[in-house]
Amino acid sequence: MTIRARARRALAVLLIGCLLLPQALVAQEAIDESPNEFAMVGDLLVARPIGAVMTVAGAAVWLVSLPFTLLAGHAGEAAGTLILGPAEATFMRCLGCRNPGYTGKDIQRNKELKAEADDS
Repeated sequence: MTIRARARRALAVLLIGCLLLPQALVAQEAIDESPNEFAMVGDLLVARPIGAVMTVAGAAVWLVSLPFTLLAGHAGEAAGTLILGPAEATFMRCLGCRNPGYTGKDIQRNKELKAEADDS
């Protein structure tokens, strides 16, 4: 098997995985904000790299579509969908969590530790 054939096969597998990932996430009913170690490892090794690739690919698509979206007046909306959405899902959530956004657990824990240290 040539290198080119292997690269095509790997690209096809990656694209299929990217297409199936949103369907698997929608199929989840309950949202667990206290992920176990397997969810964290899977997120770190699978979901985050795919999210980073989708963010870069979205930026490339946005850049190509920029002349058309500027003419239509929707460049900001396109950037939000193609770049900011994948970036938020990749970089703005806890490891293993499914919902983007900061939970504030670390901030609350640091406040508690500081209050305990001040009381001592």
